[in-house]
Amino acid sequence: MKIKLLALIFLITTSNSIASDFKYVAVTDTVATVPKDTTNTDSMMMYWTEKNTFGVNMSEVAFVNWNSGGNNSISALFYANFERNFKRDHTLWKNSASLRYGINAQEGREVRKTEDEIRVKSSFGYRQDSTSNWYYSGRFSFNTQFSNGYKYPDTEKAISKFMAPGYTFLGAGTEFSHPEDDLTIYLSPITFKSTFVLDQRLADEGMFGVTPAVKDELGNIIEEGENLRTEFGFLVTSDFSKEVFDNVNFNNQLSLYSDYLNKFGNVDVDWQMNLNMKVNDFIKANVGSHIRYDDDVKFKEDTDGDGTLETSGPRVQLKQMLGVGVVYEF
Repeated sequence: MKIKLLALIFLITTSNSIASDFKYVAVTDTVATVPKDTTNTDSMMMYWTEKNTFGVNMSEVAFVNWNSGGNNSISALFYANFERNFKRDHTLWKNSASLRYGINAQEGREVRKTEDEIRVKSSFGYRQDSTSNWYYSGRFSFNTQFSNGYKYPDTEKAISKFMAPGYTFLGAGTEFSHPEDDLTIYLSPITFKSTFVLDQRLADEGMFGVTPAVKDELGNIIEEGENLRTEFGFLVTSDFSKEVFDNVNFNNQLSLYSDYLNKFGNVDVDWQMNLNMKVNDFIKANVGSHIRYDDDVKFKEDTDGDGTLETSGPRVQLKQMLGVGVVYEF
């Protein structure tokens, strides 16, 4: 009996010891962690600069028993600008996007569009040494609009739409960039310009320079108009900014393009001038003008009063702007 009891005690003690050993192994089985090296990521971020701007300009007129008469109206211009620039040693990469949309609501008539723009730019440059202001450069730009455009008061038939037109420029050349004077001049003898008219009705009419539809004697379409026009030419652009007075900044942007293959010397012009006045960190005023001329852009107007828009030749386009609003930058 004593032998059986001693044997039982021995078995219990041995099993507890074995179990204890297994538990110890399980607890001590750990996974090693390697610290993440963020040195390269941080060093690359120091070469990037960014700027974001959101703003709205508003104006409002209201009348109550006003003897001189007038219609209540309200206007608003919403805009956003984004910049992402990279500069390191001999390399310079600049990216920007601009979005603008303006509306006007007046008593007794429909809401009308006053401004509409989508514009994206990207340029990459490389210079031979760190003291030179000249870069070997390549550039891409794209612009179109958000919504339909009309020849008011006619809102039945659009004269422009999203990607009708849409423009892209892709080229290579040289760029002079002077950071202290905030002056950039770009010269590109090799630039491809593409004009997109993705609305088939506008393409059939030959709007914005695309080849129109081929029609028979009865006006039936035999062959649809083309949706794309390509050009190869010379592009010159300049961008200049300067603080002319305290909190008053002047900006001038000019673009000149001429097609080698079609009427070389006939220049397309896109010229913007803006005077930005800072009231405080959140209130700003803006005065500006925008001039355009494109020989391929034909205008529509009712010349004979029959209610139908006839197509006429190209004209100088002019837009003037004056606004005061709220701006947030970060």
